[in-house]
Amino acid sequence: MGAFFEALQFPFMYRALIVGVLVSLCAALLGVVLVLKHYSLIGHGLGEVGFASLALAVALDLPPMTVAIPLVVIASFLIMYVSQRAGSSGEIAIAILSTAALSAGVLITSVSKGFNIDVSGYMFGSILAMTKTDVYLSAGLSALVLLLYGLLFNRLFAITYDEVNARATGINVTMYQFVISFLTAITVVLGMRMMGTMLISSLIIFPAITAKRLAGSFKAMTITAAVVSVICFAIGLCISFLWSLPTGASVVGVNLVALLLSRLVPAKN
Repeated sequence: MGAFFEALQFPFMYRALIVGVLVSLCAALLGVVLVLKHYSLIGHGLGEVGFASLALAVALDLPPMTVAIPLVVIASFLIMYVSQRAGSSGEIAIAILSTAALSAGVLITSVSKGFNIDVSGYMFGSILAMTKTDVYLSAGLSALVLLLYGLLFNRLFAITYDEVNARATGINVTMYQFVISFLTAITVVLGMRMMGTMLISSLIIFPAITAKRLAGSFKAMTITAAVVSVICFAIGLCISFLWSLPTGASVVGVNLVALLLSRLVPAKN
C-alpha cells in the first residue's frame, strides 16, 4: 500500500483517483434506482452509444466529449420514450439501441481511420490519457448529478417503489424518469475515459446488486452502494497500479468479488 500512496504523487494517478471516486459515487447512487426499476442494463446500452459517438467524433476530428455528451443524453431519452410510449420493456429498448449503436460505431471506424488509439482508449479505459480538463469536467458534472440526486431523493424513492401511488400524490413520474435517464447518461460519459465504454455499466450494476443483498431499505441501500462502489474502485485502482493491470477490468474484478462475498450474508430483503 505504501507504493500506491507514493504513486499518488504522479499527476495521472491522483487525477484517476479523483475522477474514479466521483464517477463511482454517481454510478452507485443511480444504480440503486435503475436496478430496482429493472433498468440495470441501461449503462451497457449507453456505453455502446458512447462508443459510436466517439467513433463519429474521431472520424470528424471533433472533441470526443462535445459529441458524446449530447448523443448519449439523446439516446437515454429515446430509451425512456420507447419504453413508455411503445409499451416495450426497458430491457428491449436498451437491447435494440445498444446493438444498433455498436454496429454504427464499427461501420464508422471501418470507413474512416479504423480503430486508433483514441477509440481504443475510450473502449477499454485509460488513466494515462486523463488530463486536468477531464478532472474539472468530471468534478463539475459529478457535482451536478449528486446535487440533483440529493434534491430529488424523496421523489426518486417514491417513483422507484410505487409509480401508481406516486402519480396519485401528484408527482410527475414521467418527468423524473427522464431526469434519471439524463443523470445516467452524464455519468456514463464521465466514466468512459476511466472504465471504457465496454465496462462502464459495471459501476452501475455491481454495487447496487451488492447493496440490495446487504441493505433493508432504500436509504440504507443507497448508502451501502455508494460505500461499496468507492471502496471497490480504490482497491481496483491500487491493484491495477501494483500489478500493471487494466484499471477498468481490475475494478470490475473487485466488484465481482464483493458481490460474491455478499452472497455469504443473509439477504436483508
